[in-house]
Amino acid sequence: MGSPAQLYQNSNSDDYRVLSIQSHVVSGYVGNRSAVFPLQVLGFDVDFINTVQFSNHTGYPVVKGSVLDELSLQELYDGLKENDLDRQYSHLLTGFVRSKGLLCKLGDIARDLKRTNPSLVYVCDPVLGDHGKMYVNADVLEVYRDTILSLADIMTPNQFEAELLSDIRITDAQSAVKAMDCLHDKGPRTIIISSSELGNEEVLVAFASSMTDGKTVRYRIDIPRFPASFNGTGDLFAAVFLAWHTKSDGNLQHSLEATVSTLQAVIRRTLANLSKINHQGILSPKDLELRLVQSRSDIEHPVICVNAVELLTPAASVKE
Repeated sequence: MGSPAQLYQNSNSDDYRVLSIQSHVVSGYVGNRSAVFPLQVLGFDVDFINTVQFSNHTGYPVVKGSVLDELSLQELYDGLKENDLDRQYSHLLTGFVRSKGLLCKLGDIARDLKRTNPSLVYVCDPVLGDHGKMYVNADVLEVYRDTILSLADIMTPNQFEAELLSDIRITDAQSAVKAMDCLHDKGPRTIIISSSELGNEEVLVAFASSMTDGKTVRYRIDIPRFPASFNGTGDLFAAVFLAWHTKSDGNLQHSLEATVSTLQAVIRRTLANLSKINHQGILSPKDLELRLVQSRSDIEHPVICVNAVELLTPAASVKE
């Protein structure tokens, strides 16, 4: 379907700098390791704070490392602020935050950054859980509901997270729209339900909604399924969407298509590598690590392979 290069008029990223606050692993690609490189490839300067410093992600048999506490986060931010470095950020990106206290402190930082730069865009990936299972304690969900939703400009929950945040069960397109509208009412002007189980064996379905000057546009996009599950794809999705949403001057359809097409390319390359390293059908967590560096050209110049379809009414149906 071609490259999106001609679609993006606002493609100069020289003045954009992202502060990314999320997890980090020494080996592998989740959290900041999945987000920073793609943003840099797409021309964004990125400063990052690691909420955890782990040897590898938690899907491995053994995990070693340390966790950042609220005091340490505040000290790092104070150092930036006292040197006027907080004034340089055009975007804040956040992902997995394990504890209520750390998330509350992150909310304080987001609020302060927005006071310093009212045009700052806060992109939040509310990593709460998936497939009916929460990864964090219920008190973390309360902070997202009571604080973070009112500060975030863009949120990228999966279906389960959108249901938790909105208190609306998503069973079809109409309830997905209802959930996104509920989240709009709480603050974010752009909501992406990055994946749902409303498709079939061949596709996942994602939904997107954006409110601008009182007008709402909504899209659905079918995402081809792959025969494996990969860590770090949600972190990659949020980072790439931040970049293309900025480059496209807020064009929801184009940024959604570029983001999903990028993930498709990265996953296809990762799967192609699997066929080379394993012939017995037994895959280790190491085998399933995303091939991000090898996909740098796909990240910088994604070939659009999926189409976002506008939802013209809240009752628009989802293909079974």
